[in-house]
This record gives sequence, structure tokens and C-alpha cells, in this order.
Amino acid sequence: MHAVVLVGGFGTRLRPLTNTVPKSMLPIAHVPLIVRHIGQLERGGVDHVTLALGFLPEPFIEAFPDGRCGGVRMAYAIEPEPLDTAGAVRFAADHTGIDDTFVVTNGDNLSDLSVADLVATHRAADAEATIHLIGVDDPSAFGVVERHASGRIVRFVEKPPRGTEPSNLINAGTYVLEPSVLARIPAGRPVSIERETFPAVAAGGRFFSLPTDDYWIDAGRPELYRRANLDLVNGVRAEVCEAIAAGAEVDTDAAVADTVVGAGARIGAGSRVTGSVVLPGARIGRDAVVEDSIVAGTVGHGAVVVRTVVGVDAKISDGEHLRDARVPEPVD
Repeated sequence: MHAVVLVGGFGTRLRPLTNTVPKSMLPIAHVPLIVRHIGQLERGGVDHVTLALGFLPEPFIEAFPDGRCGGVRMAYAIEPEPLDTAGAVRFAADHTGIDDTFVVTNGDNLSDLSVADLVATHRAADAEATIHLIGVDDPSAFGVVERHASGRIVRFVEKPPRGTEPSNLINAGTYVLEPSVLARIPAGRPVSIERETFPAVAAGGRFFSLPTDDYWIDAGRPELYRRANLDLVNGVRAEVCEAIAAGAEVDTDAAVADTVVGAGARIGAGSRVTGSVVLPGARIGRDAVVEDSIVAGTVGHGAVVVRTVVGVDAKISDGEHLRDARVPEPVD
């Protein structure tokens, strides 16, 4: 089965980490997010993936020099201009020649969903489109659905005002589509799958859903990117990874807890690092304190950073204190 994975975004919510690296190439517990994402698809029966690319396509192509990720064949569709979600799907499908049932996923999501179960639900319902749903406490920031007891989607509401949501079930970013959906997407212009395509499919009566309570996270914001890393080392996920990568240097006098430390990173003597992600090659000096942060650059001796994102080229000075900051500050 073929899948289109949407990875063409600018990663603005994760700046400055994404100033030079696409968000789906950032590591999640030592493995690029896109590799974990494709592995989940492969376990669900996908054997061919087309990456719908836009911003910084080169790192993706370089990551798979033999055109494969595990047992999955890779193809690349590079948009000449941003086409939004549905436009990107059509462009990638046309580029690859998709003409059968296929899967679409948002490339910054991580999930334990069985893609095979989603495909089976789609086929059993004779659906034109089937969407994976997750229940959340506050659905107002997402695409929210109202569904019939049969699983058929009655209404699709994109980011409704708080208190007006028809349910707490949100679009979890994995779909099974028939090729007929592509004909609903105008070519050559930006088209939103959530705002334009899905409402049209729902009106046709063949838009179905599969709600699950599987693990799911949108790793596209700093606090959730950090959580996605920690969930793989603290027992939240079924898979458990080593917190400290081979090749990392952590002084025996440093206190490191509930933290992922990437290869080549260094943590100096007397430092205390908790609830954080220390990316490959990062440096944390002596007697520094790092809490609930993401560090790609350098934290100086005796510095204190709390709920802060330190970009790869950033240097926090010795003794500096930062809280709720991004360094450098993102520029639109």
C-alpha cells in the first residue's frame, strides 16, 4: 500500500530548532521523527511512501540515499510553491501515479495507531475517506468531528471556538483515501484538506472514522516535541529507548534525570539537567541548571535555563539566567 506523508511545512512553531533542519528530521530519542513515523506505517502494511516536500527537501533525500527506509520504498514530490494540505496530497499523488486506495499522514505526528485497522475500517464501510480520531480535553485548537453511531462523519469543523465543539474527537492526522478524493482537489492552487476537501466528502455520505485511545502526539511544538522524546524513555510508550546515547559525555558528578541526551553531547561536572532534551552535539557547562528545556547549542558554566529552547548556534553565557525563552528569538 502507498502512503503520502506531508512534511513540507516550515516548522515555524519549533523555531529556532527548525531554522536549518526540517522538523520531521529532528530526533525523537536518537532516531529522526520521520524514520519513526515511516516505521509505524510499515508495521501497518505500507510498503511505498511519497514524501510531500517543500521547505528544505535536501535533508530528507540525503537521509535515504538508497531510496528506502527500512522495507519501505521512498519517493519525493517537491512542491514548486506551498499548496496547503490537500494541494500537497494531490501534487504528490499525481507525481507518483497513485491510482488505488492510499494512506495520508501528517509527518510531525507520532502514534501507536494500527494503520492496518484503519484500512480495514475503511474497506468494511465502503468509504471514500476514513479518518483516525483521538479524544482530547480541549478540542478547540484542532479539527473536530461530529459522527453518527455508525462511524460516518456528519460534520467536520476546523478549530471551532471553545465551547462550540460538536465533540471532543479530533483529526489525528492519518487518513485512508480513495483516488476519487483527488478529483475533489483543484490542481495548481493551495487547498486545505480540513476546510475544503473533507466537508465535501462528508456531504457525499462516504466519510467514515475510527476513534481510538492509542498514544498520539503532535510533536510540532517545543513542549510536545520535548514530551515525545521523554515518553520514549520514561515508560509512557510500549517501546522504551535508552535515555543517553552512545557517544554522549556526561560527567560522573552531573545529575541527569528524565532527560534524553544525544550522541556527541557533553554535560559538565556539577550540572543538574531534568525533564529536558539535549540534542546531539549540544554543550552544557559546569554547574549549570537545565530544566524542562531543549538544548541544541551551548549553555555556559553556572547558567540556569528553564522552559527554554536553545538553538544550535546559540550560546548562553556563563551565569546567565533564562526562563520561558527561545534563543535566538524566532523571526517571522
